[in-house]
Amino acid sequence: MISIKNISMHYGSTRALSDVSFNVGEGEILGLLGPNGAGKSTLMKILTTFICPSNGTAQVEGFDILEQPLRVRELVGYLPENVPLYMDMRVDEYLAFVGGARGIKGAALDERFKWLREACGIVSVWKHTINELSKGYRQRVGLAQALIHDPKILILDEPTSGLDPLQIIGIRRLVKELAKQKTIIFSTHILQEVGVLADRIVIINEGKIISQGTRDELAQQAMKYRCHVLTVKEEKTAAERALSGLRSASDIRFVGQSADGFQTFEISSSFQSQDIWREIDALNKEKNWPVKAFSERTFDLEDMFIALLSKDKKASSRN
Repeated sequence: MISIKNISMHYGSTRALSDVSFNVGEGEILGLLGPNGAGKSTLMKILTTFICPSNGTAQVEGFDILEQPLRVRELVGYLPENVPLYMDMRVDEYLAFVGGARGIKGAALDERFKWLREACGIVSVWKHTINELSKGYRQRVGLAQALIHDPKILILDEPTSGLDPLQIIGIRRLVKELAKQKTIIFSTHILQEVGVLADRIVIINEGKIISQGTRDELAQQAMKYRCHVLTVKEEKTAAERALSGLRSASDIRFVGQSADGFQTFEISSSFQSQDIWREIDALNKEKNWPVKAFSERTFDLEDMFIALLSKDKKASSRN
């Protein structure tokens, strides 16, 4: 659906983007994750033909953003970080204005309004002046303007920024519902957002793509090892001696002892190792240890994000 090819953007001596490339599949929710100032908003402005890149290009459903920008704009709905609202207009007046600018009028606009009121949850504020609305409702009105022409692609820049927890939940539900019919790219600096919404994640920092993939793929790129946690009833030294004989284990770390005499250990192995859990299971049976818990520890997005940023900084310093 979207193909981004070697996009760079410079503002004088400032490099906002550097040779950015990735693809977005049809029906996918892609999360663009990075700290503030990473280049996320610049990339979204380029994809929506708001600004032109210094180098490179992108295609949206086969249309080039530089050569066919009007066709791209027909396909894309855009919600910028600062929603473009006219505060002294009523919600219905504002959306009628946006619809007219998109060439939608009469019965076609009325039909679109019926869907937008329900889909964006703005029925109760339809006749309200925009300056009367909470930030959450303003965000919903902004999303309605992005959807008014029924675009195939939604590009959302920090869609939950500044919202309270209930408003965030509402916007997330709305995005998930829209994803059943549309391809969505959203940017955020909040790790939880991509964890909840994204099918695939692209991590960007200082204008460069650091990593991209599904959550599992990012974990393999970020973490050098997997970690199993074992809690057994055995004397600490004896348990450590037995565990040190595991062929696939790269490290054994004692975590602690509970009041009832159970010892907890973290057993590290490489991501490529597929046998470590079988070895641990076999050892448990051989020693006849009472086992309270045995599981693989999952790395959260924060672990992955920090590891990938650190990896990128080390690579940059070597260069």
